[in-house]
Amino acid sequence: MQKYFSKIIIILSIITIASCAKRGTITGGIKDTLAPILLNSSPENGTVNFKGKEIKLYFNEYIKLKNVNKQLIVSPPMNKQPEVLPYNASKVITIKLNDTLLPDTTYSLNFGQSIEDNNEGNPYSQFKYLFSTGSYIDSLSLGVRVKDAFDKKTPSFVKVMLYEVNEKFNDSAIYKENPRYITNTLDSLKSVVLENLKPGKYLLLAVKDENNNNKFNPEKEKIGFQKEFITIPNDTIYELELFKEVLPLKMFKPVQASGNRATIGYEGNPKDVKFELKKQNEPIDFKISKFPKKDSLQIWFPKIKNDSIAVSISKDNYKKDFILKLKDQKVDTLSFKPENGRDLKLSGKFALISSIPIVKIDESKLTLFNKDSVAVAFKTSYDEMEQKISFDFEKQPLEKYKMTALPGAFTDFYEKQNDSLSYKFDTKNTSDFGNLRINLENVKQFPVIVQILNSKGDLVEERYSESATAINFDLIEPNSFTLRLIYDTNKNGIWDPGNYLEKRQSEEVIYFPKEIDVRANWDVDQVFNLKI
Repeated sequence: MQKYFSKIIIILSIITIASCAKRGTITGGIKDTLAPILLNSSPENGTVNFKGKEIKLYFNEYIKLKNVNKQLIVSPPMNKQPEVLPYNASKVITIKLNDTLLPDTTYSLNFGQSIEDNNEGNPYSQFKYLFSTGSYIDSLSLGVRVKDAFDKKTPSFVKVMLYEVNEKFNDSAIYKENPRYITNTLDSLKSVVLENLKPGKYLLLAVKDENNNNKFNPEKEKIGFQKEFITIPNDTIYELELFKEVLPLKMFKPVQASGNRATIGYEGNPKDVKFELKKQNEPIDFKISKFPKKDSLQIWFPKIKNDSIAVSISKDNYKKDFILKLKDQKVDTLSFKPENGRDLKLSGKFALISSIPIVKIDESKLTLFNKDSVAVAFKTSYDEMEQKISFDFEKQPLEKYKMTALPGAFTDFYEKQNDSLSYKFDTKNTSDFGNLRINLENVKQFPVIVQILNSKGDLVEERYSESATAINFDLIEPNSFTLRLIYDTNKNGIWDPGNYLEKRQSEEVIYFPKEIDVRANWDVDQVFNLKI
């Protein structure tokens, strides 16, 4: 019996101890938030009279390399990029130099955010390894800010470069040669510092280097540059504005798209390009229009079977000749579609897009009525490049309209006419819209272009002012707007980017620093002080 009671006491004691124990889950201890530590390097960081081909970095824990090809900045850049090993976790990084090093030059290898510990991914940020092939480490530096010349958002991974200006330097160096010094804004920086520089005269520029070759490709890349050469040492912080150059005009071989139409791609600005079409040396009639949403034009010509057309193009000093061989294909037919849906803005115009260029509009065969069947006076206009017929009339709020076109109202380039057409569209009440008045202060020059963009960054409306400082945007859809002003220096009505070889900067763009909230039935009055 005594032995039985002893066992019960032991069991009860175990249950009591277990019930007093703290309940929970195993956490594995405190989370590691510390970056890896570099223990030493071989050769030592900051070595002078460097003559080696390999560098080793030793860390206190296992590390991994992340996006090292994108993050690693080697300055001056090498023609053959260093090989960085290993590709898996290790406590040692090996850097193999595959290029001939310049004499008396300080080299910098900045790893950005590419070195992380293997377990938690804590980065060893902006680690930089230095060595010099000369007897000392260059120590001068230069501060640079980067922004986009037109867009509010600055691109990431922009390279900032210095080209040494000496007896061998010319303007074409940026297309063919590596810069003397280079750094990178990586994925978040707007300001950078070029370090370990020699005294001297330099060209300063920034490039959104899409193909990562440390050179400027104007066909695909944005550039920003300092117009005057700079000297180092220099304590000025320079600002570079990125822009995409307008390329010189280039027309590509036309391609047949139908039995009466071809498309022709282009680079540059196709405005005022002159076309000439011939069949067997005899001129033929044609029309030119814009291909929607592409850098292409459409060439409209009469139906020609199994023959060829000579296409000649000229603008200023540019001339190009093509032979367009034609196959028997279906021809385009005439049709129409409204530019927008049924909702018509009180500040907008109703418009029809034609499938074929229009050569004649007979307004006597067009009617416009409101919901009470009262005729509304209107005028039409035609944009040949856009193939757009616009109807301008006085719009009333909360109104319903019906536009009809009898057969023969529109005649196309091929003398084909429309069938009967009918379109209905409505307007909203004025209380569904808001009004925005911008009061400009400290405008340094006119004319200016004032634009409002919606929350998606799309252009909503713009106003052109040659002297007025009060700019009205009436009856606009409620939204949070971004406000942008352009100084139209050459007075052509559009923003113009710069050009490196012409040493011309982009036209100045200024953004209002905050979004402007315009709600339905609101009148917003906003001061825009342009003194920056």
